Amino acid sequence: MPSSLARVATDAAPRYAKQLASHFGRKIPVEEIPGGGHRLTFQSTDVVLETLDDHLLITVTAPDAAAVTAIRDVVGSHLERFGRRGELSVVWDEPAQD
Repeated sequence: MPSSLARVATDAAPRYAKQLASHFGRKIPVEEIPGGGHRLTFQSTDVVLETLDDHLLITVTAPDAAAVTAIRDVVGSHLERFGRRGELSVVWDEPAQD
């Protein structure tokens, strides 16, 4: 399945992961994963938020590249809006076929 990855530089990765999970959790299934991260499930697309010391790692996996692009745009735009004071920038790699 195609996937895409973003590394977002921030020293507040746990806070942003929790904020995204809480926001999207009103409409989609969200679960905590070991290490303080979260998994968001948009129909057949998974988004994994992993918190590291100096960045938030976001992985989107979907059945096709179009779904990867759509969900990463939604998640990325929300994160940039939440982090506009910190001037967060989400840059994605190109969807990779696995």
